[in-house]
Amino acid sequence: MNREKKAYRGLGMEGWIARWYTRTRGSDLADFRQQAQMVAARLGGGAVLEVAPGPGFFAIELAKLGDFKIAGLDISKTFVEIASENARAQGVDIDFRLGNASAMPFADDTFDFVYCSAAFKNFSEPVAALNEMHRVLRPGGEALIVDLRKDVSLDEIDTYVRQSGRKWFDAWMTKWTFRNMLIKRAYTQEQLRQMAGESEFGACDLVLGPIGFEAFFAKAPQVVAAAF
Repeated sequence: MNREKKAYRGLGMEGWIARWYTRTRGSDLADFRQQAQMVAARLGGGAVLEVAPGPGFFAIELAKLGDFKIAGLDISKTFVEIASENARAQGVDIDFRLGNASAMPFADDTFDFVYCSAAFKNFSEPVAALNEMHRVLRPGGEALIVDLRKDVSLDEIDTYVRQSGRKWFDAWMTKWTFRNMLIKRAYTQEQLRQMAGESEFGACDLVLGPIGFEAFFAKAPQVVAAAF
């Protein structure tokens, strides 16, 4: 299977749709806090890149938890503006930039951790994006991709939206988006493992959740030749 080019060419959300997404994802703030706490516990500190941060909720929550140098890279100009404003309002310093996940404007071996939530299924070049994550990670670094399961049921989606506490319009719009767009773009476990195998990472560890998955990727540590 060659997934270097995906039939759907993901475009950045702009304007009102980005602002609606910001509002509705605010209902998931507890999830972002939980993810940030998990990452902070794994790292303790260091340089972190969030790929496709959208409104920047995860990056902002992580910045509150320790001595982190955080950057965010999004293809949407509107999201870069929203995330930057959200960070200023929360009093945290995060470098949100405009850019493409498959051609990142960062040097090799820059970050200790890369995080990507709810966006990987939309990437036009998913394997290229994985390779870029691998490139910008330092040896021994990790990447975490959180996204939707292809096999999620409509009942599971309805339960998730109901428990999120969204108001009626946001709930209706969210369910419509899941049913008509997001599930179609999502990957199966087999597809994820195959893409991981095609990438520089070579493999990933999958953890399944109520409607999605967490895929952990590791860059091999640098091998130091023994002195004789």
